Amino acid sequence: MTKTLRALMGATALFTLSGAAMAETTITVATVNNGDMVRMQGLMDDFNAKHPDIKVEWVTLEENVLRQNVTTDIATGGGQYDVITIGTYEVPIWGKQGWLESLNDLPAEYDVDDLLPAIRGGLTVDGNLMAAPFYGESSMVMYRKDLMEAAGLTMPDAPTWADIETAAKAMTDKSKEQYGICLRGKAGWGENMAFLTAMSNSFGARWFDEKWVPQFDQPEWKATLDFYLNLMNNYGPPGASNNGFNENLTLFQQGKCGMWIDATVAASFVTGKDSTVADKVGFALAPDNGLGKRGNWLWAWSLAIPASSDAKDAAKVFIDWATNKDYLALVASKEGWANVPPGTRTSLYANEEYAKVPFAKMTLDSINSADPTAPTVKPVPYVGVQFVAIPEFAGIATTVGETFSAALAGQKTADEALAEAQTFVTDEMKAAGYIQ
Repeated sequence: MTKTLRALMGATALFTLSGAAMAETTITVATVNNGDMVRMQGLMDDFNAKHPDIKVEWVTLEENVLRQNVTTDIATGGGQYDVITIGTYEVPIWGKQGWLESLNDLPAEYDVDDLLPAIRGGLTVDGNLMAAPFYGESSMVMYRKDLMEAAGLTMPDAPTWADIETAAKAMTDKSKEQYGICLRGKAGWGENMAFLTAMSNSFGARWFDEKWVPQFDQPEWKATLDFYLNLMNNYGPPGASNNGFNENLTLFQQGKCGMWIDATVAASFVTGKDSTVADKVGFALAPDNGLGKRGNWLWAWSLAIPASSDAKDAAKVFIDWATNKDYLALVASKEGWANVPPGTRTSLYANEEYAKVPFAKMTLDSINSADPTAPTVKPVPYVGVQFVAIPEFAGIATTVGETFSAALAGQKTADEALAEAQTFVTDEMKAAGYIQ
């Protein structure tokens, strides 16, 4: 497989962005169906006017489907896509495999030094920028200020999990379809396991000890899963095991969630024109348990070019357009500063207009509080906050996510789910050669 990809790479000439005008080139962009990406597609008139020689075709997919399709295509050198939307997990692994094209030759005006250090670092492999961040995120608490006030409570800027439980109980009124808390329950390494892994860090849990031995049989994981299931069963919406980012976003916008702990990028949507509670939303850091780690993650949805693309020059032109400072200004001019893709550039947070956005500072504080090099209370051999940066993680965590989602659906107990996870992950890590 790797030889095939290297052959493809060797046979592909590299072009500079300052070269002669191209004949019309068609590029296929694969992206996730999140709001910021959908908004980008609505702004393509700007790109088309500037680059009439490049035609863009879109493949827009649900998160789990996107990951599966893109992973299959790039691992086989299929060349189906010219620009792919991938996350902070894939970039270092795929970059080391030689599956991605370096973006070090983006034009000087792109100003790569303006990228937030935490975000840029996660997308750089051996000195090469392997993907350009479209938006960066951590996670935080989004909550209904009116419901908190009605309950006689005040949300701290830096709440504990006990604060969250108290508020969830006080805000729940199931007769009104009003649920105190909405959290991810949909199975997937980037869905429920992103949330639960970040949450577990704040409970003192970890995926593996320093010798790569799985830790689901330890009390910290039991405390994490018990607390999560208790919150969701008592104060969450029905059918929560089917709810991922987009489903919870809809519930919150409809006024059915008292709190939602999820990606900071959701802030513009819960306060936007589609939200029935837009003027009632407050923000706080993700919760902790006083152990020194918060339950928040670090992520960037980024645009990258597969080594198997036969239109790399046009793909770089598109990536430059979609992730540079001018694009942020374009979104601001059309949709307002609150709807600009967040979390990628230092200059955005230095902008006086953006500073007026109610969630701007909390987003930056959340991003800065996540440390992928030291994500847990106890030491670990891996990098990554809500994921473990090893190739096997996506498959392993998806299966564990299915087990935990089944526990949320009432199909097994927390103890059964944890025992299954421990056995399965141990077998997989033995098979992969991490442990004897």
